[in-house]
Amino acid sequence: MAAPKFTPVAPTDSPRAYGSPDHVPDSWSPDRPGEIDGFQPRGALLGAQGPDQGFAIKIARSLRPQLRLGDGENVDDVIRGCLGVALRRASMFSRAPVVHDLTIAFTVWGYFDDEPPTELVDIRMPLFEGLRHVGHHYTEARKVADQVPVETLQMTPAQVQQAYPGDWRSLLGL
Repeated sequence: MAAPKFTPVAPTDSPRAYGSPDHVPDSWSPDRPGEIDGFQPRGALLGAQGPDQGFAIKIARSLRPQLRLGDGENVDDVIRGCLGVALRRASMFSRAPVVHDLTIAFTVWGYFDDEPPTELVDIRMPLFEGLRHVGHHYTEARKVADQVPVETLQMTPAQVQQAYPGDWRSLLGL
């Protein structure tokens, strides 16, 4: 390595050079028990894995004032149920969640609507009830997330907003 001219160096010092170590370790391979070989597993109740999924909670909190709930509905139940839908959509595109994922989730379930269809409210109330209790209702939260078909999750937020009032049943696969 070169040194500045003002650094005192004896002219008889030999310059340093790189020397390789005596032992070179083998290359690393995923052989630990928890390592996944290949892609994430898919199956019943395994969810939809993706990067930085916790960011969806921050986005949901920012949308909380815009949610329109009916009598007897709990905002934490609603957020928990729609988080699954949003995370499923984000993982389909192999990315972290964005505001559009949550916008679509809240829209298809009618939570941005001041007066959602009565039939939709009758369907969603028992589905979302109690989901805020995280450790106890995983299966029920998965049902909410899996209710929304892939075709709906592939739509843009504008397409979902356009289809919602008149065709909410097809958005939910009913």
